[in-house]
Amino acid sequence: MDTTDHASPGGADFDIVIRGGTVYDGTGAPGVRSDLGIRAGVITAVSPTPLPVSPGTRVIEADGRWVTPGFVDTHTHYDVELLVSPGLGESVRHGVTTVLVGNCSLSGVYADAVDVADLFSRVEALPRDAVLEALERTKSWSDPAAWRRAVEALPLGPNVASFLGHSDVRASVMGLGRATDPEHSPSRDELREIDRRVEQALDEGFLGVSTMTNPWDKMDGDRYRSRTLPSTHASWKEFRRISRALRRRDRVLQGVPNLNTKVDVAFYVATSTGLLRKPLRVTLLAAADTLAEPWVNRIFRPLAWIANTLGRGRFVWQHLPTTFKVWADGIDLVVFEEFGSGREALHLVDEMARTDLLGKESYRRWFREDFEKRFSPRVWHRDFDDALIVACPDEALVGKTIGDVARARTLHPADAYLDLVVEYGTDLRWTTTIANAREKVANRLARTPGITIGFSDAGAHLRNMAFYNFGVRLLERVYEADRRGAPFLSVEDAVYKLTGELADFYRLDAGRIEPGRRADVVVIDPAGLNGESLGYHEEAMPELGGIHRMVNRNDRAVAATVIGGHVVWEDGQFAEGFGSEIAAGRFLPSGESVGPRTSSKVAL
Repeated sequence: MDTTDHASPGGADFDIVIRGGTVYDGTGAPGVRSDLGIRAGVITAVSPTPLPVSPGTRVIEADGRWVTPGFVDTHTHYDVELLVSPGLGESVRHGVTTVLVGNCSLSGVYADAVDVADLFSRVEALPRDAVLEALERTKSWSDPAAWRRAVEALPLGPNVASFLGHSDVRASVMGLGRATDPEHSPSRDELREIDRRVEQALDEGFLGVSTMTNPWDKMDGDRYRSRTLPSTHASWKEFRRISRALRRRDRVLQGVPNLNTKVDVAFYVATSTGLLRKPLRVTLLAAADTLAEPWVNRIFRPLAWIANTLGRGRFVWQHLPTTFKVWADGIDLVVFEEFGSGREALHLVDEMARTDLLGKESYRRWFREDFEKRFSPRVWHRDFDDALIVACPDEALVGKTIGDVARARTLHPADAYLDLVVEYGTDLRWTTTIANAREKVANRLARTPGITIGFSDAGAHLRNMAFYNFGVRLLERVYEADRRGAPFLSVEDAVYKLTGELADFYRLDAGRIEPGRRADVVVIDPAGLNGESLGYHEEAMPELGGIHRMVNRNDRAVAATVIGGHVVWEDGQFAEGFGSEIAAGRFLPSGESVGPRTSSKVAL
């Protein structure tokens, strides 16, 4: 259908024309070769016939390329990075135009700066000193309305939507000490105050509430270090109160279950159901094919079917559409939180004290016992033959596995590993694969009903993983499979899963290309879907203490990213003023239409 908008007798005076690309509109419909016209930040024309251009029109050539809605990243921990680097360029350069923050019970809305730093830093493997400095310098709010105003005032790259973190609100009401003490429960008045603060956030357009019952995630700081997050101490009664508020307002419950027992998955499935009541939108981590428990991938579809078909619910899993590979410096990796001896080592901040601990024979016996437990719940496979050394002061060890080192030294693999950490500390860098290594299973999960694309963890675990380009990676897999003659998902379905499906579930004004919509658009060059998405790179982050984080840099895949009608990324370059002067993104409230910014500049 020709939806050309002729603005004047001399032709449509478009600000931007994306010319001659195959447009996938985010509904799952097949692509159609069309021109896309943008005026004042809004899509005003999608035309199969060429659109007229004026001397002032910026033309983006898209012949042979795919034009899609901007990708929606539903699972980030950008809450702190947003404050000091609001362009969020690592996501934008890979086609992400909307990010969701406030996941996993963590947000920075109600709690004070020190509490937020203690909540975030160890859980998300962020440098606490840098996090605290950023919060103390920027945090001027203590409620959702002020937080929303502060975000809107930033020179945003992508659009931002947010959950309210259960740990955040619980700590702000009870105090962080009581909220993380299993001997204390909220009083009746405190429960009512939690309810009030949740409602206040929903009034401001927050997507819902994020929760956490997984005991791996621990507090940072020196006050309550190694206590589990406040949300893990909540009773089911407290969770049900939150669920009732979300159900009434048609908002979303985001959850992380207890990965040790997995029993509380049943709670999330049951609370989503709509039998004799309104269904609740529930999104849960994570549909993954782990090497440690290769049978688990079979449960995701049946549980979603039970919730959504039998229970008439609105339940989805989150799935990372690429191999879940992680890197570690010494013993700094969240998987060691799975077992007691690993938690004991991670509890110690001082490297000398940690080295002393790892050298003790009593500790080593404990570590070996934990390592060898065959039937303990786990996500990490604990196979040091799949632990490749990628950096070490002893260059002769680079390229070997820790299992190789153990055999050469005739040691138990756990002892060989501890010896290496004692000798080299965080200078020992190694990598292992946790999940999604079997192509056939990964392809099945990506197309399974009830499984959505998410879980990039962008902005967290800066030294451990980098999935900022998750959308590009899915499209690359789809493109490669089609070229081999073994397709598992069409391009239009993959685009829908990265855009419209997510926008619909989270009730976001995003994920579509159609006239009248805000212009959040990505131009993909299939020639750039060439395997570079799996490459390893590092980049310094001066905004967070200069830490070198892992990043993705397959920039040939995304030819252009347009947010709110601003071309913020094109041909491998950010626009001048991106992240400092240009204000492209908006705060996206739940269920509301949002236009582009009326002013493209921010006050400096």
